[in-house]
Amino acid sequence: MTTIDTAPEPAPAAGSGGLRRVAAAALTGTAIEFYDFFIYGSAAALVFGRVFFPGLGPTGALLAAFSVYAAAFLARPLGAVLFGHFGDRAGRKATLVASLLLMGLSTAAVGLLPGYRSWGIWAPMLLTVLRLCQGVGLGGEWGGAALLLAEYAPAGRRGRYGGFLQLGPCIGFFLATGAFLLLAWWLPEPAFLAWGWRLPFLASVLLVLVGLFVRLRIGETPVFRAQHGRSRVPVAEVVRGHGRVVLLGAGAIMLGYGLFYLTTTYALAYATGALGLARTLVLALLMAGAVVMAATAWWTACAGDRYGRRRLLVVATVLGSLWSPALFPLLETGRTGPVTLALVGSMAALGALLGPLAAYLPELFPTRIRYTGAGLTYNLGGVLGGATAPLVATRLTAVYGSAEPVGRYLAGLGAVSLLCLLALPETRGHRLLGSPVAAPPARG
Repeated sequence: MTTIDTAPEPAPAAGSGGLRRVAAAALTGTAIEFYDFFIYGSAAALVFGRVFFPGLGPTGALLAAFSVYAAAFLARPLGAVLFGHFGDRAGRKATLVASLLLMGLSTAAVGLLPGYRSWGIWAPMLLTVLRLCQGVGLGGEWGGAALLLAEYAPAGRRGRYGGFLQLGPCIGFFLATGAFLLLAWWLPEPAFLAWGWRLPFLASVLLVLVGLFVRLRIGETPVFRAQHGRSRVPVAEVVRGHGRVVLLGAGAIMLGYGLFYLTTTYALAYATGALGLARTLVLALLMAGAVVMAATAWWTACAGDRYGRRRLLVVATVLGSLWSPALFPLLETGRTGPVTLALVGSMAALGALLGPLAAYLPELFPTRIRYTGAGLTYNLGGVLGGATAPLVATRLTAVYGSAEPVGRYLAGLGAVSLLCLLALPETRGHRLLGSPVAAPPARG
């Protein structure tokens, strides 16, 4: 188990203006990277089966699109190790810039990729390669951005500033869903299938330029600058000395990943396909859910500074597990009220699960391996809870003729997550090792 210093955290050396600048940099970059990641999920649910996997039938094409979707989750731990190595040895800032560039260029390339009818088997093969690049990029993003905030913020407000990071996925999802909603309103189906779906991917280029501008204006974290000595091979040190924490942490966040990707990607495909609900309705409800998710994420992130991170995660996991069996029965009514409750209620539970993580996971690891440890934990949780969830859900629905068993599968994930959380320590009030907190220097 990780040894964590419990000495009092020193007060910041300057005002909050520098912290706000760092929070803006973390929020902006993370929102852009998650936008890039999420637009694939929307496209996979709505169009990729027909563009890249024609001839497989509705279920076969959806499974193929979700299989490529899952490939990015398998690549995310690799990204956490790769970027974590350089982040722990060379610094947080430069590594985050590199991850943003890799994600943005890969996403834009998807928007330029011809479909199966033009390039044959090469089209889905290249789609898979680009999706793997997205996974590597995102694997290096979250851990570094979490450290950017955790290593600047004072201990008493680490959860609050971590909340800015957790707003990033909410904003990214809102933008990704909003892009496809606008296209659904604006374009007829043939135009959307022919070229309209490409526009959100190509827009990534402009968003990445904004993210680079913001991130290049901040300095290296004071905790990293003050750290004496670097780990030669961070991932080896993480596995050797902190492997139990990594596995328990990954298991603890499985429910959050599963709930998110089943509520968004799979529910979008199921509701607009098998249930015949209007695409615009489901997308609009998911956007409303993203706003609610942001609100609950912010509340639990801030409350973690007062009540404890793990305590709130335990409560959120119990509530999410109890809610899960109701999700798809409500959705299958096909009525606007229950469908709204299903989607928005799930997103509210998800926000409560996400909020404390940006402070909790970095606090589990010492500075010399924190980038690798936090990033690997977060992204292994994605493999366990997010990569397989849409595939399992698609298969369960095909076998049983209803998505009701999917809720029980989610509740099972929740039970495992709860057991893992109970085996982890509370970290509220812990001091980040070697952490003299200071305001970020202005770029010279």
